[in-house]
Amino acid sequence: MSPSENVCRIMKPKIPQLRSRTVEQLTDLLSRIDLDELMKKDEPPFTFPKTLEEFEYAFNENGQLRHIKTQEPFIFNVREDLHRWNQKRYEALGEVITQHVYELLETKCNMTKAILPLDATMDEPSSFIYLSPNALSNPSKLLVLIQGSGVVRAGQWARRLIINQDLDSGTQIPFITRAMEEGYSVMVLNPNENFLEVEKPPKSSPTEPSEEPVEKKERRDDREGKKRKEFYEKYRNPQKETETEQIPIRENSSSEEHVLYVWDHVVSKAAAKNVFIVAHSYGGLSFVELHCCNWVSSPEPLDTPLDSMLPDCPRVSAGTERHELTSWMSFDSIFRFFCEVLKVKEDEEEMSTNIVSTRSSALKSKHQDL
Repeated sequence: MSPSENVCRIMKPKIPQLRSRTVEQLTDLLSRIDLDELMKKDEPPFTFPKTLEEFEYAFNENGQLRHIKTQEPFIFNVREDLHRWNQKRYEALGEVITQHVYELLETKCNMTKAILPLDATMDEPSSFIYLSPNALSNPSKLLVLIQGSGVVRAGQWARRLIINQDLDSGTQIPFITRAMEEGYSVMVLNPNENFLEVEKPPKSSPTEPSEEPVEKKERRDDREGKKRKEFYEKYRNPQKETETEQIPIRENSSSEEHVLYVWDHVVSKAAAKNVFIVAHSYGGLSFVELHCCNWVSSPEPLDTPLDSMLPDCPRVSAGTERHELTSWMSFDSIFRFFCEVLKVKEDEEEMSTNIVSTRSSALKSKHQDL
């Protein structure tokens, strides 16, 4: 035998033996898997608390959400290996937060609900807005607040800010209290409440005939395989989403419809001769063509002039690059802008009154001379 043949023989792997060993190891591993224990690591049910107390969270004196026992901020990844469950838990907390903000609007801000459509019957889906006590009767100033799109509801700017930062930055409450202190009446719109979501009734399974069809008997051998497949599908995705259907709210089935309806049926009926609007993100699209100022996310200092998209709507920096913070960071600047606009309008009205008065006096004097 040549040296080269000897080398080749030494280096040649024993593939059948390796394969056999791998199969044996895999078989041994599978035999030691406890399927009952495996299923204990399955996804927990989507049943979550209905109140902040049940979630074991509360807002402290600074409006920050903290765990009642540990005083820690909200933790999203309670279960590191279950992202979908964590997300559902976060959404459930968001629904509780929405109800909490509604309570604050009613208790802290003394606002009341107005059901929409205004002529809604008891049997049809409906939405609502919030009104201050003098929302329709204040003859001077009315402030209308409109949030952006998404899951936020009346009184909220950004759910993420409410949960992870504080109530002041994430809700409209500071705007409402400041406006009331300065003599405004207030309307809080609710443009994302567009439909009633109801659960679809379960589909009735067809009844099987008393005698099993021949085709079904022929497939009996692979039933165990199908059951095994269903088992692993359940482990991979143990809970299926509940099927729902959406029933639109009449004349309020979209954000645009809602804003238009409130403008035509509520705002236009108010006594205030000066209407001011604070609209965040998508909520501002209906009003950008009016005399306005647009605070946008930017690294520049607050109120730094930026290039305008529209000639009659100046754009200035909100002093933050975080979109959801633009309304809160512009808080003082917004009310200064309102004061400036109102002062200009009052000066124009005074000037117009003086001109009319001067002309009237001149005509009266001329009449007396005659």
